[in-house]
Parts: sequence; C-alpha cells; structure tokens
Amino acid sequence: MPGPDETLLDVEAAGVNFADTHQVDGSYLSADLLPYVPGSEVVGRALALVTQGLTAWHLLRSAARLRPGETVVVHSAAGGVGSLAVQLAREFGAGRVLAQVSPGKEGLALELGADAVVSYPLDEKADVVLDAAGGELFDRALGSLASFGRLVSYGNASRSAFTPVDPARLSRLNASVVGFWLRPALAAPGGFDEPLKELFALVEQGRLTPVAAAPYPLAEARRVHEDLLARRTTGKLILVP
Repeated sequence: MPGPDETLLDVEAAGVNFADTHQVDGSYLSADLLPYVPGSEVVGRALALVTQGLTAWHLLRSAARLRPGETVVVHSAAGGVGSLAVQLAREFGAGRVLAQVSPGKEGLALELGADAVVSYPLDEKADVVLDAAGGELFDRALGSLASFGRLVSYGNASRSAFTPVDPARLSRLNASVVGFWLRPALAAPGGFDEPLKELFALVEQGRLTPVAAAPYPLAEARRVHEDLLARRTTGKLILVP
C-alpha cells in the first residue's frame, strides 16, 4: 500500500522514446550509471500525451515561440512528437504546416493536417523548423529559414557528429538556432501541469488526435528499439506488461 505522500499507479503501458535508444548506446545528453534499465515513462492512461505531447507543446510554445500566420516545417512528422506537432502547429495559429517524413508515411502526415509533404530545398522559406534528426537535414533546414526564422534542435537521430554553427552564417541568414531538452522544461514553473491540461482538453474536444502504433508485448522491447531505429514505426510506441 502507498505511504504518506505516495501514489499507487496501476501501470497499463510503458512508453518507448527515441531517447531510449540514445541511452542504450551511450549517446544521450546525460550519462546514466550502470547497470541501467532503459525507459523512463509509465502511465495508467493517455501515454501519448506525456513525453511526446509535452515535447511538441514546448517546441512550439517555449522554444520556437510560434506566432500566428508563420510557416512551420516539422521533421519526422509521422513520429510520436512530429505527429502531434503537426496538429498543434495548426491549433496554435500557424499559417502553413509542412511535413518532412520517411518514404511511405506521406499519407499519415497529410491526414494529420499538414498542408504538404516537403523535401529540401524548400519552395518557400520557413519561419520555424522542428528538427530531431541533426546531420545533413539540420544543415539544409538552416539554409531554408526565412529572415528571423528559428530552427529548433531537439535531437540527433542521425547520430551525426555535431557541426559547430557559424555565427556569421546566422547573421547572414538573420536567423537563430534554438536547442531544446524536455527535462529542464518540465522542471520550470508551469512547465508540466498547464501544458498537459491544455493537451487533455484538446483531445477531449476532438481537436488533437494522438497517433499510436499497435502495442508491443514487454518481452519484445528489443524489437521496438530495432524498429524505431530502422524508421519502421509511426506515432507513439507502447509496451504492454
């Protein structure tokens, strides 16, 4: 039984996030002590809105500071974060929402409300780009920013060596690069409860639809990582105990 100031959680599902693959191979932003059991997310209900939903919310609100009418490009738009970011960008007033996806996932991005599926070079300049891939995609996105555009980097799925950003290039582009990590954002005042309440309300009103793949048995946790790294997945990935 739970003691004072404790809550008993009946875990129905555990989430798998791309960050877990970085923790496994030692490339995450902060090192973990061994022995280590990967994974950091369990809930009783509404799993897709915890890590992915809060990440997408903060990317647009806190990091990019999206303004009404702006053009947003969402990389990995069929993924857990990307599929929510496409919808939230529209909800938060974006004028155009453009999706970048792996081959075969174009239909999902359009169903979620993206105006178009794009590749680089873009036909139009972007005010905001959300990037978790890094590498060449990051570089091409940076060169596609409009004046006063913001490229928000929140991951390095390509596992490419980080290339220093030339301040002179940023000056010529009249643009900025913004880094984002969810952990400190959630620890900030108003970083968790208020955004999550807004996300729940949007789902209840039918204005936000989390995308979840078919759940995997807990025993197949390794296969989830393999599928994730091979870009075979869409939406939120769930392990069922």
